[in-house]
Amino acid sequence: KFASEVHVVHVLVQTEFWSVSLSVGVWEDRAILARLKQKLQTEDGRLILRIEQEEWKTLPACLVQLSQVHEWHIHRTGLQKIPHFINSFQNLLVLDLSRNGVTEIPKQIGKLTQLRELLLSYNRIQFVPEELSSCESLERLELAMNRDLIQLPDQLRNLKKLQHLDLSMNDFTYIPDCVVGLPAIQWLDMGGNRLQHLPEDINRMETLHTLWLQRNQLEKLPENISRMKSLDTLVLSSNRLTGIPPLMEDMSNLSRFVNFRANPLSLDVTLPCRKKKEDEDEDEDDDDDREMFGREFMQVYIQEARKRAQHQRTKGLPENL
Repeated sequence: KFASEVHVVHVLVQTEFWSVSLSVGVWEDRAILARLKQKLQTEDGRLILRIEQEEWKTLPACLVQLSQVHEWHIHRTGLQKIPHFINSFQNLLVLDLSRNGVTEIPKQIGKLTQLRELLLSYNRIQFVPEELSSCESLERLELAMNRDLIQLPDQLRNLKKLQHLDLSMNDFTYIPDCVVGLPAIQWLDMGGNRLQHLPEDINRMETLHTLWLQRNQLEKLPENISRMKSLDTLVLSSNRLTGIPPLMEDMSNLSRFVNFRANPLSLDVTLPCRKKKEDEDEDEDDDDDREMFGREFMQVYIQEARKRAQHQRTKGLPENL
């Protein structure tokens, strides 16, 4: 009888303990939720959760009570993980978690069919799940400076609306075929990787107008780059190029910006001097410096290379351009 009474007392004490713990947990959730609500802003009719430079290594489950939020902007918080309940945020248009410590993208991300922007630059992501290809509304994807990122799933070619892709400062040795196959891609940054060559069919990116390839290991360019009719900006500085394909001479579309600076080009080309007008200020000197290895340089270089090749053929010497 005594043992039975002791057991009953133990059960009552344990029940009261769990009741108190549950009450404390509910109170803590309410306090955290109230704190999160203070981070909400309304801009242009969108409800935005904005957290900057506060420590949030994980996001609490009570956050699902704010599932009506349209945008997350969470920066410099030390966040290590995108919560699996992210699929509860069906109204989410922008998920910006740049400059944190995120190590993976959960498969549940594929449930966000309204998501337009996924910004995960300056994190620690090594793997992109194929489920991301289900984000059918995605227009902008930024994965710069994740360092160990080396490949993308082939299914990403199904992102029919993706226009802007930033893969700079990672460890790619080639441009993934799924990137070349993106039907709406307009802006691509793969600078600061370890690219050794470009795909021969790079001209498949018919809508691409801006291509950043600076600080890679490119030694030559494919001839088909000259068939990229929409391309108006091409940055190739700090590579290992020793020549420029002759067909690029006709790329009149490269009217905005092109840069071959800091490449071991085999010919030393000097641009003709320009006469300056009296009303031109010192800023024009900066413009000239920026254009030193630009479109005019490209055309002069190709013309000079053609003359050199013709001269060598005339003398019966091997061409070495």
